[in-house]
Amino acid sequence: MKSRWDEQYAQSLNNDPLALRVYTSRLLGQEPDLVLHGGGNTSVKATVDNFFGEPEAVLYVKGSGWDLATIEAPGFAPVRLSVLNKLAALEHLTDSEMVTQQRAAMLNPQAPNPSVEAILHAIIPFKFVDHTHADAVVTLTNTPQGAALVQEVYGDRVLVIPYVMPGFILARKIWEMTQGIDWSQYEGMILLNHGIFSFSDEAKTAYETMVKLVTEAEDALRAYNAIHFALGETTTTEADLLVLAQVRRQVSALKGAPMLAQLDQRPEAVGFAQLPDVAAIATRGPITPDHVIRTKLIPVVIDKQDPKGCVEAYGQAYGDYFQRNTDGTLTMLDPAPRWGVWPGQGTIAFDRSAKAAQIITDIIEHTRQAIQMGEKLGGWTALGERDLFEMEYWELEQAKLGKGGSASEFQGKVVLVTGAASGIGKACAEYFHSQGAAVVGLDLNPDTPKILQKQGLVGLVGSVTDSTAVQEAVATTVRLFGGLDILVSNAGIFPPGQTLETLDPDIWEKSLNINLLSQQALLKAAIPFLKQGIAPAIIFVASRNVLAPGPGAAAYSVAKAGLTQLARVAALELAGDGVRVNVVHPDCVYDTGIWTDEVLQARAEKYGLTVEEYKSRNLLKQPVTSLEVAKMVATLAGSVFSKTTGAQVPIDGGSDRVI
Repeated sequence: MKSRWDEQYAQSLNNDPLALRVYTSRLLGQEPDLVLHGGGNTSVKATVDNFFGEPEAVLYVKGSGWDLATIEAPGFAPVRLSVLNKLAALEHLTDSEMVTQQRAAMLNPQAPNPSVEAILHAIIPFKFVDHTHADAVVTLTNTPQGAALVQEVYGDRVLVIPYVMPGFILARKIWEMTQGIDWSQYEGMILLNHGIFSFSDEAKTAYETMVKLVTEAEDALRAYNAIHFALGETTTTEADLLVLAQVRRQVSALKGAPMLAQLDQRPEAVGFAQLPDVAAIATRGPITPDHVIRTKLIPVVIDKQDPKGCVEAYGQAYGDYFQRNTDGTLTMLDPAPRWGVWPGQGTIAFDRSAKAAQIITDIIEHTRQAIQMGEKLGGWTALGERDLFEMEYWELEQAKLGKGGSASEFQGKVVLVTGAASGIGKACAEYFHSQGAAVVGLDLNPDTPKILQKQGLVGLVGSVTDSTAVQEAVATTVRLFGGLDILVSNAGIFPPGQTLETLDPDIWEKSLNINLLSQQALLKAAIPFLKQGIAPAIIFVASRNVLAPGPGAAAYSVAKAGLTQLARVAALELAGDGVRVNVVHPDCVYDTGIWTDEVLQARAEKYGLTVEEYKSRNLLKQPVTSLEVAKMVATLAGSVFSKTTGAQVPIDGGSDRVI
């Protein structure tokens, strides 16, 4: 690990303690081997004027909900040091009471809640205090001889603290251990199985001491020849992906809500999953107890022969674990795993959003490495079950139950949309994503990956007439998010108007291929995964022309009528598997690529109308937007129409020819 201190930039901060605190906090937070996604905490002690202009000693400490990698000055809560020191001297204090008292002692009531380690930061008698969960340090301690390894690496240069539950108990323990000691004899402090502290009256020294101490741990791991990670490759078949979809469905059932399943098949993940003893070593516990909040105690180990049964067994084992450790006053969390090891294939992260799943994937990556290094040091040994249970069921975490807002209807759902780079398809992809779904969009447009480029919103390039591209789009959707719940079959073309007498055979064939034949191939690829989906639904985007064809539109109207008939047959065939199939018939949707100025002019002239008259030719005299169609599609895919299949719903502003 290298220091990234920039002296010129630091000088520009004019020795402002809070600005320096922000700077070095970001340096620490941007090192994933030190902290991950909200982990770690930092502080600085300063004297500031209160509301009355009186000087007060405060601790600016990282606030809850902020990430060190991106933290700004408002992310530090200013807490009166005098109060924190008084709290440290108490013999007993619940963590919920501690949170209340810390908040009451803040100079700015608008600031975030102070870190639960605020009292600990306060009693360390240095201006700048840095705390991380450095992988290298915790790996040394997560072994049978952890304390001895720390002594061997650091000697008496660090204060070593046996594992104690974070929060007030930890702060009080260190307060008791350090009464009367000379802190200046120590470069830092190691919390066994937890992390590392560095401190100094200078921001640079505190930061670079952290870098130095962690580097020494890394050097020790190299000296022990422990830094070696297995690499591997694998082939994933359609049958394998169906196993993944089945696992995701069962995990969602345990959770009681749709979960995404993010499969990691990078060489490091596959190599780990191919270790002969992976089922044993992966289920010994997390790197630090902090991770258990996101990952639970252990992963589920996937049994390819019985994917449902292995998840059910995990849920039963979790219930037993809870019963062994509860005091009878706790509320059991859902028993669904948050990550899995798939022997031979890779690792899987489970959560309700792509963002949350990515956080777990990152934690898994570091966990895999730490486990393999720990094995080289004599055996990976995490904290015991009871300690991890106390962290998972910490009173502060229990207090959060029931406080979360209601999730969007499509949170955790997986959607595939064709023709997704523009018009109705793009509106559908973006709307489902805005409602919490993970979405894959397929389109011919080579810019599709740029058009649909957000976390949980992915664009693929391909033609629906290319069966290989369609199959790969479905497979990619499952690889990325674990399954498929909603299929929006939207891709289509609007060929130029020609009478039957003059109809170009190529135009006729092209319309049938794109608007009808390709849809059957799409269904064939998607149906096996939809059958494993969560409240699965298929929505076909057809046309008003199905119900009211116009002269000169045979190529389009016949293909869309065939598509509608295909949907009706699909509704009959798939109802037994719980897959609903419905159709929307849009019209007067002029904000799509189909309706160019030339097409509008030609259609208007055909009816003897101006363009504006043509655009308002429906009963309501209003055009329909792509977003309005997207909302109708989502409604059909959602709970409002949960008991409806085989329906055809017009969204056309009202057509007298249809009515």
